[in-house]
Amino acid sequence: MARIQIVNGPNLNLLGTRETSIYGTFTLADVERSLAAEFGGRHSLGFFQSNHEGEIVDELHRCRSQADGVVLNPGAFTHYSLAIHDAIKAIEIPVVEVHISNIHARDAFRHTSVLVAACLGQVSGFGRNSYHLAVSALERYLQASD
Repeated sequence: MARIQIVNGPNLNLLGTRETSIYGTFTLADVERSLAAEFGGRHSLGFFQSNHEGEIVDELHRCRSQADGVVLNPGAFTHYSLAIHDAIKAIEIPVVEVHISNIHARDAFRHTSVLVAACLGQVSGFGRNSYHLAVSALERYLQASD
């Protein structure tokens, strides 16, 4: 049973009320329940959300010894957080970057991720299903690594 930590960044606590035309009406709690229903029987899932960059770095550091892999929705930190990039590289466990919207079809500044080069891969544009696809990809990667 793999230990998978789902880490969410800024403003994701406002899912369901924030820019519903882009992000939909589901909440972060809805995402967590849906992931637990699909993957909870096969894996130990943990959930974390913060609007603060340093707290996300600290959580990634904790994951180094407490998780087998991470699914990370870094929100706006995607585009400029070298601290999170360095934390991903430092923890030496696989991290999948995930986004609800297709960041490549939005504002030009959203097209660039400074994190993806440190990650196993990136999933974006599938709404809440992006999380399911990311966990599934991480699950398959971890199984292949055994």
